[in-house]
Amino acid sequence: MRKPHPIFCSLVTLVGCAAGFLLPAHAQSPEPIFTEPTTTVRGWKPLVRALDALTPNVDTSLALTPKDITDRITALLDNGETQAALDAINKRLQQREDRAEIGVDVQLLFLQGRAYSQLGQHPKAIESYKQLTIFFPELPEPWNNLAAEYMRLDQLDLAKEALDMALLADPSYRLALQNQGELQLMLARRSFEKAKNIERSNEIFSVLPN
Repeated sequence: MRKPHPIFCSLVTLVGCAAGFLLPAHAQSPEPIFTEPTTTVRGWKPLVRALDALTPNVDTSLALTPKDITDRITALLDNGETQAALDAINKRLQQREDRAEIGVDVQLLFLQGRAYSQLGQHPKAIESYKQLTIFFPELPEPWNNLAAEYMRLDQLDLAKEALDMALLADPSYRLALQNQGELQLMLARRSFEKAKNIERSNEIFSVLPN
């Protein structure tokens, strides 16, 4: 099985660029995303069980800020609890819609794309990253991640377009350059396959990441 193409998983750059689009920290709605009080948490594992239940009569004396929520979701993704993370993302997005919050939560969209990708739902990951490229076309990270998803689906022409945009935004962006090199090998292999040159095709395949 091929290794995933390099994607950008940190939110530091995106948070800095999108700070003006996010609402100030405030308390949650009466239906919290995480049902376990923050004072009893020892690490992130207890949240996995808590995410499966969403009830309106939970103690919310210690309100979570938007950053608290995204930090916990990130931890779930890092721990491999991808479905739990996606459930939390969808709850938070619904919460924002119900409260008619304005602006784009770039962190949630980025985490949503990452969650879909980890679950193998690449078309849905593409939609999440495409939204980010629409709202923040100047950022290279969403373009790079979009390209990586296209490469996983062997949609190489679309991957090239996305990588071109990533490198237009930041010509020195390392992950985009790495993906560009791999994409060029994939395109070369496709050409050799069309030319019925199986030997050269196999040579290229041997140097691509497994």
